[in-house]
Amino acid sequence: MTQKVLYIHGFASAGSTGTAMQMRNHLYPYGVSVLSPDVPTSPLEAQKMLQQIVDAEHPDLIVATSMGAMYAEQLIGFPRILVNPSFHMARLLTFRGLGKREFRNKRQDGAKDFKVDKVMIQEFQQVEKTSFKNISANEKELVWGIFGTEDKLVNCQADFKKQYGTGHFLLFEGEHYLNDKVLSRTVMPLVEQLLGIEKK
Repeated sequence: MTQKVLYIHGFASAGSTGTAMQMRNHLYPYGVSVLSPDVPTSPLEAQKMLQQIVDAEHPDLIVATSMGAMYAEQLIGFPRILVNPSFHMARLLTFRGLGKREFRNKRQDGAKDFKVDKVMIQEFQQVEKTSFKNISANEKELVWGIFGTEDKLVNCQADFKKQYGTGHFLLFEGEHYLNDKVLSRTVMPLVEQLLGIEKK
């Protein structure tokens, strides 16, 4: 049976992000498919849609970055890799200001931009209240946190350590956004390990 990875992108991005494409290309020879949906800009809609996807698809692994990793942390019961998770989106957006933002990647619906407003921030506050629930010993074994040592945008290392300990805590030399080097040297080896892929 084909293994499935769900990739959840970060803020102002899309399922078409280069990270998802690279993962797809890397894993295709091993018969692994990568699902990479556009996450709705409404946090409540995003949370609901992602839960529906995992309930329907039962991915073998979830890989998520930044805001996506905040959502992924809440998807209890699945192995998941959180890369530079942004657990405090409401606070971050409050300080960075309201207004129009452009998407960094092409969205399936053709949308070019979206608006950060008080409603979005309130929805993030609501969604964040459901973070770090039901963390059993078994759940801690399912979750990995990977953090860039030069991440100037978000730093949630302390939150992760407090909730999940340091057993699955990894650091890489790099910033907030993933690049090819970090993906190939740090993220993909862990993906292969968790999926049980043996290199030929």
